[in-house]
Amino acid sequence: MSKSNNAPSALIIEDDPDLVHIFAEALEQSGFQTTTVSDGNLALERLSNMVPDIVVLDLHLPGVSGSKILRAIRADGRLDETRVIIATADDRTAEDLRDEADLILLKPISFKQLRTLSARFRKIKQATALLSQPPDNP
Repeated sequence: MSKSNNAPSALIIEDDPDLVHIFAEALEQSGFQTTTVSDGNLALERLSNMVPDIVVLDLHLPGVSGSKILRAIRADGRLDETRVIIATADDRTAEDLRDEADLILLKPISFKQLRTLSARFRKIKQATALLSQPPDNP
C-alpha cells in the first residue's frame, strides 16, 4: 500500500490475490494510495469509513456481491465523486450495471490498461478541482 497523504485514494475490492497485487501496483504507479479488501462485507464496512477517489470492484465476492456494493456506493451521497471501475469476467452482469459504473473492464485486465485508465481518472479529477477553484483577485 502506498503511503502519501496528498495522493488520491483507491479501494480495490477483489478476492483473487494475484489480481489484487496487479491492480494495486497499477494504481500505485498512477499515483494512488491503495487499500485492498477481499470480502463484500468488509468492503461495505471500509466504505463507511472512507471516501475513495476510485473503487476497482469485482462482482463475485464472498459475503456481499459486487453489484450490491455498487448500489450502496451510488446510494451514499458521500461517495458521489467516487469513480467505480467494475473488473469482472461476467460480461452479462456487467452489462446490466453499465449505467451505474463509470467503467467496465472485462477480465483478463492488463496491468498497463488499468494503470493508463486510472491515470486518466486522476488527471480528470485534478482538472475538475482546478476549474472549481475561485479565481484569484489581483
